[in-house]
Amino acid sequence: MPREITYLDAITEAIAEEMRRDEKIFHLSTDAPGALLKEFGPSRVRQTPITESALTGMAIGAAGSGYRPIVDWRLVTFSFVAMDQIVNQAAKIHYMFGGQQKFPILFRTTVGGGTRRAAQHSQSPYSMFMNLAGLRQALPSTPYDVKGLTKAAIRDNNPVVMFESGRLGGLQGEVPDEDYTIPFGQADVKREGTDVTVVALAWLVHEALAAAETLAKEGISVEVIDPRSLVPMDAETIRRSVQKTGRLVVADEAGPTCSAAAEIISLATEDAATFKALQAPPARVCAFQVPIPYAPHLEDHVFPDRNRIIDGIRTVIGS
Repeated sequence: MPREITYLDAITEAIAEEMRRDEKIFHLSTDAPGALLKEFGPSRVRQTPITESALTGMAIGAAGSGYRPIVDWRLVTFSFVAMDQIVNQAAKIHYMFGGQQKFPILFRTTVGGGTRRAAQHSQSPYSMFMNLAGLRQALPSTPYDVKGLTKAAIRDNNPVVMFESGRLGGLQGEVPDEDYTIPFGQADVKREGTDVTVVALAWLVHEALAAAETLAKEGISVEVIDPRSLVPMDAETIRRSVQKTGRLVVADEAGPTCSAAAEIISLATEDAATFKALQAPPARVCAFQVPIPYAPHLEDHVFPDRNRIIDGIRTVIGS
């Protein structure tokens, strides 16, 4: 039966359930989660020194030795000091071994702004990771999605990066009691519509739904799609929607340059049938290409919201 829990609780619940199921799973973080530590003890929930490069490397070695490690980098900023391990080892090691060994690792990390952490700790650099071959990547927007994708990621035999939106930690949502997973590469149509497709990421899924509700009062029907996983990306669901509506807006909390938003538009428009269906050029609604300010009013100005999504929709509709 569904019950309501928070986004963060859904993640913890998913990890705990998988750790009970498989004793080869263990968790590494510079700040051990209290609930997991209490249940599974310090041998399986390890609080590490503040050295993300080392704990990432340890996880790669452990995965190659038959374990299924979970690494919480915490803020995505901290993953940057482990980039050699991520880029040159985790993403490539299965290929470099000729497929002879599997490396199942879940890398957890928090992205996004709105939490007043200034420029270094308010980033959404998932497109940097999307450029790497060899990493599956997810960006869930609801407690239901984050639990199902986390469980799928832990069971996957590939390295996975789970981007967790900092804004959504306290978001309540329905999550079933029974076991379930969500496959990678399967987008979710959060709201059906006929006039314009909005593909939104993470926190902006909720802003897009609010924008759709406002525009519905004016007779504008907005379809809202949440990709849920970035790699692989469900291009077919996006293309079908755009072929139906003839218009595309992408809402992304990252900056526009070389972004996930740009990739989504490319995936849509490089398909001939989708391109022919377009009645207007696609629009990106992204953060401004600047370091994220600390001052709350400036931070709010930099990030897109429901009002900027509405402006983007009006642009492609021509109203």
